[in-house]
Amino acid sequence: MAATKASSAKLAAQVRAYIAACPPKSRRAMQQLRTTIRAAAPGAVEGLSYRMPCIRLDGRPLVWYAAFTQHCSLFPITGAIRKAHAAALKGFHTATGTVRFPLDEPLPVGLVKRLVKARIAELRKGGGKARQLHRGAP
Repeated sequence: MAATKASSAKLAAQVRAYIAACPPKSRRAMQQLRTTIRAAAPGAVEGLSYRMPCIRLDGRPLVWYAAFTQHCSLFPITGAIRKAHAAALKGFHTATGTVRFPLDEPLPVGLVKRLVKARIAELRKGGGKARQLHRGAP
């Protein structure tokens, strides 16, 4: 079900509030991550899920992103995506379902776009079920 303009505006305001509450270093990275993800997924709708910003596409969760003390993270990065982008992900900490971007390094915008586009392709093929990757997520 498509979100109304009013609910979309409310959800976007919640995401802005989440980002505004981040420390300055995290805030800059989160703003850039948000802009990059939205550029890679035109037509996607943002909101909050698991108490962190998320992007939904075609009514389904596409990605989440969150700020932490020393890094920001992008979820879900499935095993198939990690494998396909292994060379580009070298040097970044990855774990089941996530990639971490250190706050003391520039955000790899091109890599984030490629990961989001890979996630879009995976979602549209019916693979990489986000819900399975996020059991127990905050």
